[in-house]
Amino acid sequence: MAGRVSSAAGNCTRAFLLPLLYIIIFKYVPMYGAQIAFKEFNVTKGISGSPWVGFAQFERFFQSHEFWRLLKNTFSISLYTLIASFPFPILLALGLNYVRNRRFKNTVQMVTYAPYFISLVVLVGLMLQFMDPRTGLINTMLGWFGAGPYHFMAEASWFQSIYVWSHIWQNVGFSCIIFLATLSGIDPALHEAAVIDGASKMQRMRHIDLPGIMPIAIILLILNTGQMLETGFEKILLMQNALNLRSSEVIDTYVYKVGLVSQAMNFSYATAIGLFKAIIGFVLLLIVNQTAKKLKQESLW
Repeated sequence: MAGRVSSAAGNCTRAFLLPLLYIIIFKYVPMYGAQIAFKEFNVTKGISGSPWVGFAQFERFFQSHEFWRLLKNTFSISLYTLIASFPFPILLALGLNYVRNRRFKNTVQMVTYAPYFISLVVLVGLMLQFMDPRTGLINTMLGWFGAGPYHFMAEASWFQSIYVWSHIWQNVGFSCIIFLATLSGIDPALHEAAVIDGASKMQRMRHIDLPGIMPIAIILLILNTGQMLETGFEKILLMQNALNLRSSEVIDTYVYKVGLVSQAMNFSYATAIGLFKAIIGFVLLLIVNQTAKKLKQESLW
């Protein structure tokens, strides 16, 4: 008996070792390079040989004329995405949970899951084609009603809505999987008792399903808030153009441009901006987690 316990413990240790090594190598070791945010990094001198400048890179960013615009665009896109996308996976999961026709349910799941696997490059290409002011399907349909054409991608005021709702369309099906799994774990006896008492489907959703998935929903909300400033660099960069830059330039795209695209290739400045964004995300995570604890909801710790 003791031998079997010891063998099981050894297997668990070995199984835990690989993900632990992954976290150490790819998450903690790269933190060594974050110190260039406090230096005037020179490639030839390396990280250790570059001169220390303290918070000069951060002060440069805070005093930049781009600072408030980047912060405003990043927060508005992130908050818009968080608020708009949070309820839709829950609503889709609740709806699918009560569908009894398996063929219809599988079809809806396939249709809603499929966009998640579309490459962002392909997705943005499709969006540009559909919203083309001359040949796009959307403007063609608007023309039937005597409206348009509109150059959607050239309007800065349209950018955030296009980004957020295309994000919801692409991710809502895949995001609802975890809620469907949670709903399947709710005790069927609760629903049977509710049906016997004459409860409608809406009442069962409100009093059984929603309380059942709320802990998972709160945890996901906390995690998403911690990543709120991660706006989806690739998609925004692909959607950007000179006409919508006023509302589409965010911290991630700015870091990419000043760190890699510009001739100066200022790695220290770009790292300082990225580190500032990470600190803000960590603070938001702490605030939301503490708020959830005070409201007696699920929390990360």
